[in-house]
This record gives sequence, structure tokens and C-alpha cells, in this order.
Amino acid sequence: MKSKKYVSKTFALILLGLILVLAACGSKDKANSDVVKVGVGSAEIPTWNLVKELAEEKGINIEIVKFDDYVQPNIALDAGEIDINAFQTVVYFDSFKEDRKLDLAAIGTTSIWPMGAYSKEIDDISELKDGDQVIIPKDPTNLGRALLLLQKAEVITLKEGFDGTGGVENIVDNPKNLEITPVDAGQAARGLDDAPVAVINSDMAIKAGLNPTNGSIFREDSSNKAYVNIIAAQTKRKDDETLKEIVEIYHTDKVKEFIEEEFKGAAVPVREPISYLEDYKQN
Repeated sequence: MKSKKYVSKTFALILLGLILVLAACGSKDKANSDVVKVGVGSAEIPTWNLVKELAEEKGINIEIVKFDDYVQPNIALDAGEIDINAFQTVVYFDSFKEDRKLDLAAIGTTSIWPMGAYSKEIDDISELKDGDQVIIPKDPTNLGRALLLLQKAEVITLKEGFDGTGGVENIVDNPKNLEITPVDAGQAARGLDDAPVAVINSDMAIKAGLNPTNGSIFREDSSNKAYVNIIAAQTKRKDDETLKEIVEIYHTDKVKEFIEEEFKGAAVPVREPISYLEDYKQN
């Protein structure tokens, strides 16, 4: 009888142990599901550190996931590895998700980061010499954006009606015979070691130790809606209340003031609803 009671007691203890382990695992899974993973580029991290602090006050736990390129954050978002990302312009986002057939949606605006031309050799873009090389980003939207910047600087002329879609074949006049060389956006800053001018995205310039506000020799303004950065999520989660609340936190005065102080014009806060960008192609 003692033997049977002993076995029964042992079985009960094992069963209780399993229940406790499963309960612990369940609690752990629940805790993990409550963490919102945000994919950002390195330049965005200071702002998202503040958003993370403000979100904690509202019971929202944010984990910041850093990316060093413009491709992986959307791939990771589509795969569900992160919950939202915040690193890209709306025009780049729309082009990327269409090309890759990704079911993603823009859910909020963040800021605009004016693109600029940089140089270690000249102080004004008009000082470019015949045959000089100019490095620009090669991804379709940033390439077109860079070409528009060079046209605004009056060093090239583009086809009439060029809207930023397409490549160097849209150049109709290049009086200085500039050698315009597209490279990966993340490598554009390194081009300054070989070329007199490189056109660089603001966040990549910051990452390379450049000053977008005072260090560029020519810079676009911040009025073009197509280049407003956005927060993106999977389409099925675009109405998620927690994600909406994070957008609202990003649009608070504290975050706006932080961006203005931290980046001093390298990033300009945009606190409009996402519907503000619906007509960006007409802007």
C-alpha cells in the first residue's frame, strides 16, 4: 500500500510541476506578445528612445530593433519579426511594397529628412568641374530624389515632367559632363573619398558623422510630401489600438521639441494624420 501511495504522490508532484512550468511558459509568451518591436535606422534611435520612455508611462513596452539598410526593415515587418518600422519616406515605402508584393500599410507620419549634397573638396555645388563624378543613391526613389536635387542645384536638366520615377536616362542636359554614379544608399557617404560630391540621405549622413544642417553644400527643402517619413505596419494591424497610441505618442509636443533640439533642422517633425499624404504624388 505504501508503494502505491508513494507512486501516486510522486505522480501528483510531477503533474503539479508540469502545470507550473506550462503556466510559466504561458506567462512568458504573454509578456513577449506585449512587447512592440520597432525597426528603425540608427539616426532614428534617439527619438525612439524618448518614445519608448513615454510609452512605458502608458503601459506599452517597446523594443527598438536597429537596421543599417533600407531593405531589411520592410522584409522583417512583412515576416512579423517586428511590429512596426519607422525609417522610410512614403514614396519609397509605396514603391518597395509594390515591387515586393508586401501587404503593409502606412499608419502615421514622423518627420522629413532633407537630402543634401556633400563634399570634402568644394564649398559650393556650382564649383563642380567638367567630368567630375557625383555619387547618388541607387534605389529607385532615392535616385530620382537625388536627380531632382541636382536639377534644383542647376547642374543638370531633367526631362520635362520628371516626377522622380526613373534613372539617369531622364537627364537631358549635363553641361559639365558629370559622371553620375548610383551606389547603395548606405555607401554614398564613402563616395566622398573618391568623388568631389556625393548626394546623401540625411539619416545616412548623420550615421557617417556629417552635419546635414551645416555640412551640406546644397540641400532640398522640407516641403515635399513624397519625402515625409512614415510609420508602417502589417495591413491587418493598421487599426491596432496600441500601434495607434504609439503614433499619438510620436506626435506629442515632447517628441516634436526633442527632434527640433536634437537634429537642429536635419529632421523636421511632421504631425499630420496619414491621410495628409494621400495626394503626395500631386505635390
